Amino acid sequence: MELRTLQYFVAVAEELHFGRAATRLHMTQPPLSRAIKQLETEVGARLFVRSPTGVTLTAVGSVLLDEARALLDHADRVRLRVSAAAGAATITVGILGDGTDPGVSRLAAAYRRTHPGIEIRIRTTDLTDPTCGLRAGLVDVALTRAPFDETALTVRALRADPVGVVLRADDPLARRDRLRLAELSDRRWFQFPRGTDPAWQSYWNGGRPREGPVVRAVQECLQAVLWNGTVGLAPLGHDLPAELAVVPLIDMAPSRVVAVWNEGDTNPLIRSFIEIATAAYRHRAPATSIDAHAREQ
Repeated sequence: MELRTLQYFVAVAEELHFGRAATRLHMTQPPLSRAIKQLETEVGARLFVRSPTGVTLTAVGSVLLDEARALLDHADRVRLRVSAAAGAATITVGILGDGTDPGVSRLAAAYRRTHPGIEIRIRTTDLTDPTCGLRAGLVDVALTRAPFDETALTVRALRADPVGVVLRADDPLARRDRLRLAELSDRRWFQFPRGTDPAWQSYWNGGRPREGPVVRAVQECLQAVLWNGTVGLAPLGHDLPAELAVVPLIDMAPSRVVAVWNEGDTNPLIRSFIEIATAAYRHRAPATSIDAHAREQ
C-alpha cells in the first residue's frame, strides 16, 4: 500500500463522502474512487458501504482506518526526524488578530506534546492581511478566518462560528436578543484600509459597501465602537469589555476558522501541523448560551 493511497482512504473515512474528500484532497472524484477501489482489491475486502447520500465504513474499513492513521503518523515522524537532522526543524505559524481563540491554546499544547524538538515561530498579524503573510513567504502556515482569495492556497476548515454585531452596551439595539443586517443599514461600520482583500472586506461589511472609520486591529475595532458608536461584526463567544455588547445576527453566514498553506508545499511539518490542528479544533469547549441561541435561529 502506498502512503498516498492511505491518505486518500483516511480522507474518505473521515468525510464519509467521496465528493467532500476529493475537495479536501484538491482532486477530482473519479481518480479518488479508482484509488479506493484498487485499495479494496489489494485488501481483498470492501472498505466502504456506498449509498446516494455518502458512505459508511465496514468492519474491515474501521480496522484499516486505525492502522492507516498510525502508519501516516509514523511516516510523519520519520520525515520530521530527518528534517531535524538536516537542521530544518522549524515551522513559522501566522496567527490573525489577538490570538485569544481557545483552539489556539489547545493546538499549541498538542503540538508541543507531539513534536517537542520542533522550533515554532509565531507571527501575529493585524486584520488587513487574512493570510497572515503567507503569500509574502513570511509564514509556512496560517491560522485565520475565511473568506479571502484562495488562489494558489490550500485551505482546511477547522470550525465555524456564529457571528454577531458589536455595539455599545447603552445602544438601544444592544437589548435585543437577535438582529438582522437590514436593521443596521443606517449605522457607520468600521472599515479596513484600501487594498485589503475584497472578499474579506465584503464579509465583515455584511456583503455591501459601508462607511466608517478605518481600523487595522481587533482592539481598534472595539475602540471604534466604544468611542464613536461604530458597529461591526465579530464571532460570538469572545470576551468583551463590560461597556460593549454583542447581539447575534440571524442572517449572517458563520465565520470559518481555517488553516491555510501554499498549494503544493510538501513540507512534512505543515502536514503534521494541519492534522493536529484539525483534531484540536474538533474538540471544542462547550458553547456559551449566546452561541447556542445563535445556532438555534
